[in-house]
Amino acid sequence: MRFTFAEAMTDYTYYAPLAKAAEDAGFAGFTIADSLAYPETSDSVYPYTPDGRREFLEDKDFIEPFIQATAMGAATSTIRFLPFVLKLPVRPPVLVAKQAASVACLTGNRLSLGVGTSPWREDYEVMGVDYARRGKRMDECMDIIRGLTAGGYFEFHGEFYDIPKVKMSPVPSEPIPLLVGGHADIALKRAVRRGDGWMHGGGPGEELDALLDKLTAIRKAEGKENDPFEIHVISLDAYTVDGCKRLEDKGVTDVIVGFRLPYILGTDTEPLETKIANINRFGESVIAKVNR
Repeated sequence: MRFTFAEAMTDYTYYAPLAKAAEDAGFAGFTIADSLAYPETSDSVYPYTPDGRREFLEDKDFIEPFIQATAMGAATSTIRFLPFVLKLPVRPPVLVAKQAASVACLTGNRLSLGVGTSPWREDYEVMGVDYARRGKRMDECMDIIRGLTAGGYFEFHGEFYDIPKVKMSPVPSEPIPLLVGGHADIALKRAVRRGDGWMHGGGPGEELDALLDKLTAIRKAEGKENDPFEIHVISLDAYTVDGCKRLEDKGVTDVIVGFRLPYILGTDTEPLETKIANINRFGESVIAKVNR
């Protein structure tokens, strides 16, 4: 079982010391939140809060994910960085491939690229991208990123993107894992068919069990039940040794844990020292015992 630390919407000067503390405590990964811009008015619904409201995001600091990963990578040596998740279809895929390859090279292959479709129409509008058929656009983006970061010449001719034969340098010495976020059936299928794993967005335990059952069925239907596949989940079970073992028995490979509720209005007032103390306490009480 691997452990990933989640912290976002806090003082951005905390990220490098938090990454170092998490690495020292035995965490294998660190999530990075993605937010492009906050619209003044919107009727979009946020899918990960009970009431769909998103006012808590206003005036929160978000560092661009690839820049944040590079900065944290300079302060650490082993911990991986996981955008959770990068809003992929709103971005030019060739540029994302270049950014991802650069971060992976600079950090020694310590990037796993969590990707998803943004739930906000405004993200598409501000980036000049059509909101319609965003799922198909994302499929093409994933194929392009995988092709361009593999090394050698690559070309692509799809519905949305037409790329002549080109290559990039440098590219990482290992493939960049593509992890798909989302709870809809199409997201689960995309994770199995095009990705290297799936990222869970949170929710009740019984909902997670149902999603894991669906993933198992899809992997079997696609003939991929024995292929390597990462499953990253948010669960209360992750906070105890016995709970982690239950998740492992369900096929979970990675758990994402945090120590405060991020969906709050206003500035995060929790001191850096408290955050590091929480990391260390969890490392001693759970990570060390699960992985001994």
